[in-house]
Amino acid sequence: MIGSGIFIVSADIVRQVGSPAALLAAWIVAGLMTIAGALAYGELAAMMPQAGGQYVYLREAYGQLWAFLFGWTLLLVIQTGTIAAVAVAFARFAGVMWPVLGSDLWIGAGGFGISGERLGAIVVIVILTATNLGGLNLGRMVQNLFTSAKILSLLLIVAVGCVLFPNSVAVHANFGSARLFLSPGTLHAGLLTAFGAAMVGSLFSADAWACVTFIAAEVRNPSRDLPRALALGSGVVIVLYVLVNVAYLCELPAAGAAGATSVIARGISHAASDRVASAAMQVVWGRAGATLTAVLVMISAFGCANGLILTGARVIYAMANDGVFFAAAGRLNRNFVPAFALIIQGIWSAVLTLSGTYSDLLDYVIFAQLLFYVLTVAAVFVLRKTRADAPRPYRAWGYPVVPAAYIAAAVVMMLDLLAVKPRFTWPGLAIVVAGAIVYAAMKRRPAAQ
Repeated sequence: MIGSGIFIVSADIVRQVGSPAALLAAWIVAGLMTIAGALAYGELAAMMPQAGGQYVYLREAYGQLWAFLFGWTLLLVIQTGTIAAVAVAFARFAGVMWPVLGSDLWIGAGGFGISGERLGAIVVIVILTATNLGGLNLGRMVQNLFTSAKILSLLLIVAVGCVLFPNSVAVHANFGSARLFLSPGTLHAGLLTAFGAAMVGSLFSADAWACVTFIAAEVRNPSRDLPRALALGSGVVIVLYVLVNVAYLCELPAAGAAGATSVIARGISHAASDRVASAAMQVVWGRAGATLTAVLVMISAFGCANGLILTGARVIYAMANDGVFFAAAGRLNRNFVPAFALIIQGIWSAVLTLSGTYSDLLDYVIFAQLLFYVLTVAAVFVLRKTRADAPRPYRAWGYPVVPAAYIAAAVVMMLDLLAVKPRFTWPGLAIVVAGAIVYAAMKRRPAAQ
């Protein structure tokens, strides 16, 4: 879950909603939605601890078509788009130390151009895909090491910003008198619509909580540990995210000026390249603070990308074993990992790094992700009826109110995104629809033979 978003997206959120209160609200609402979804997934994970996770839940609740549509969209949009975005973020923060990554590089006599940021992202994807081809143990060790490091990074930002070195100018600008809060008269349809669009960043940052279900077959005690990982893991991350944003507000004014030269005057809304975390730490320690934070974010993004690459290939593997994807993706290499699935996932992720900006990739991912989150949480209701007698070591907390609330909130969010951010949300929906056509063609092929 902890990747690049928490260090970047607060700038875009403030630009859209304008106030410290709305910034914190975007993170809190996204957090509540995430925890509600995770609690529902816990029941499904304990009930069906199989490789593929969410893919399996959709198959059991709705049939093979909907499971295929999820796997298809995961490969083309959700997992690969997230890997691409996180890798781009890694390269963006690396640009603090190596400015060449922020420039255009020209390759060959024909003048083919690629930005250093995109090239750096592709290199990260290649390295981590190769690492995971070496086996689960290697991928697991990388993941555990970087998970510990990135949690410590967030705790450092919280301690520095909230406790050790808060900036009095920022504290007064954000929390003085009534500045933090919006008056009831300022709430209107336009602001609420903008708030929904702004939540793309916070939801993306809280995403990937369901990835642990993809590797359920490789968890030692999945019926016990998967619900714990989903609920407790998500809860801890959300608390950290909210505290980190409070730390940002203790170092930088929420609203700033785009053309300002000082870090404080630019504020959160216009932090250089949206590197909010670096800007906040630069207030405390100058250039050294920006560099230190860049290193911490690179560690976080690297670990996140590794986890996404490790888990995502398992869904492609499950599809192949169901006979709805290339058979090669269902085979394990000598290190007992789905090599072909890892390679095609890596190739497409690298292609997506070239398809748009960091914000574009977020819009591209989050709508499709929400669609399948809604369907999967709804599967709790479906399976309670169709498989009422199935063992359920864990039952979703707050059922039916909490999962129903999640579904309602996510549907409202999806409708808002279709209206406000159509450039990438409608293509995401089109990819899902195209998957149905591909599925029908694949199902007809055996009959023709």
